[in-house]
Amino acid sequence: MKKIIFSLLAIAAASIAQQRPDIVGAIMGSQKAVIAVPDMRGAGRAEPLMGVLNGTLFRDLEDAAVFKMAPKSMYPTRVPQQPQDFRKPLQYDPNNRNAAPWLQDWSDPPVNANYLTFGYAAEQDGQMVLFGWLFNVNQPDVAAAQVFGKIYFGPMDESGARKVAHEFAADVLKQFGVESLAGTKIYFVSNRSGTKEIWGMDYDGAGQKQITNYKSISTMPSVSPDGTRIAFTSWALGQPQILVHSLETLRRIPFLNPRAGTNQNASYSADGKQIAFSSSASGFSQIYMANADGSGIRRLTNTRSVEVEPKINPKTGTEIVFVSGRGGASPQVYRMNSDGADVQRLTTGEGQATNPSWNPQGTHIAFAWTRGYDPGNFNIFVMDVNTREYVQLTSGAGRNENPTWAPDGKHIVFSSNRGGRSQIWSMLADGTQLRQLTSAGVNEKPAWSK
Repeated sequence: MKKIIFSLLAIAAASIAQQRPDIVGAIMGSQKAVIAVPDMRGAGRAEPLMGVLNGTLFRDLEDAAVFKMAPKSMYPTRVPQQPQDFRKPLQYDPNNRNAAPWLQDWSDPPVNANYLTFGYAAEQDGQMVLFGWLFNVNQPDVAAAQVFGKIYFGPMDESGARKVAHEFAADVLKQFGVESLAGTKIYFVSNRSGTKEIWGMDYDGAGQKQITNYKSISTMPSVSPDGTRIAFTSWALGQPQILVHSLETLRRIPFLNPRAGTNQNASYSADGKQIAFSSSASGFSQIYMANADGSGIRRLTNTRSVEVEPKINPKTGTEIVFVSGRGGASPQVYRMNSDGADVQRLTTGEGQATNPSWNPQGTHIAFAWTRGYDPGNFNIFVMDVNTREYVQLTSGAGRNENPTWAPDGKHIVFSSNRGGRSQIWSMLADGTQLRQLTSAGVNEKPAWSK
């Protein structure tokens, strides 16, 4: 019996692996330049902050999923701090460790890099200043190798070290047509203050701050496309209702809830002018659409089943995915036109499928499902909505739910209890580069915003 079970698991794992390239390759891309990112040195008061600076720079570039990171164990012992440190030898000898740094030290084995970041930090007028360069080390000389060199300024503390590192990384990524995630925010639900409130943090987990203070249950955040408003479900008024706050002032903005026992799961349209949500105004929770202030409400679904979690396609605005039990007792993911027509089931009907989330390109959804490898537990899947092909990203690591895409379309944030309590995690859309972002209290239901 054990052999049969192991064989079935092996077949399931092989099936997942076979699905992965078609879907994930379309999202992640395949061609990656190799970049070397050696630790930079700091002078004076900047020196104790270099661990934060170097760690932030490396993670920003690694997490961007644009590069293959050259292993630091392969780096030469002599690392340049400025372009003048490079000296072209009369005859290149890779075994001469006493020679001045040269481009081939980085482009040749064992590093085999295409690009190199380097520089140094110091104090200037009480500020941290970072001198950073990006070189294409496949070029024949220093002048041709320099892609750019720039100076960055920040406060002389850990926040300043992160700031200059984020800015340097963002400029590197711009050379490859990629926007950095630095400056984006993740909003989530946490009980660390005693009740479930909405919190926010930087994309890498830094700067965690409480957004709401209703001393009640506030949950299911959704952020407007311009990042200025956040809608969420709260029990602060007695029954679950949708509340909206300004993220600039943190004050409440009027929203007209329909008369119902439950209004929840607000989701903004691509232009921020409409909100889709679930309401029990008709008895069963159904999908509705309204203007961003709650006016102009119209009903989109009409069944005797619970229908929740609507998400509007952020690219087209013409279709909505949602969760419904209309096919039986088990919730599944469906799609429909934004007027409620042409309803189609996306998932197979097996297990429970919940928490759908569109990628920014409007071509794929991430969702939680109890089928697949590690059946019975919720895990994160990604589906191509047109082909209905899907791939499983998590397994064997607790309950994984509430996936939401990053603005770059290559990262997913989700909640997982793999460490015992539910926390917020991020990963690439191929399931790699897992990062735990929270640790205090119980944290869930993340939403990623520009």
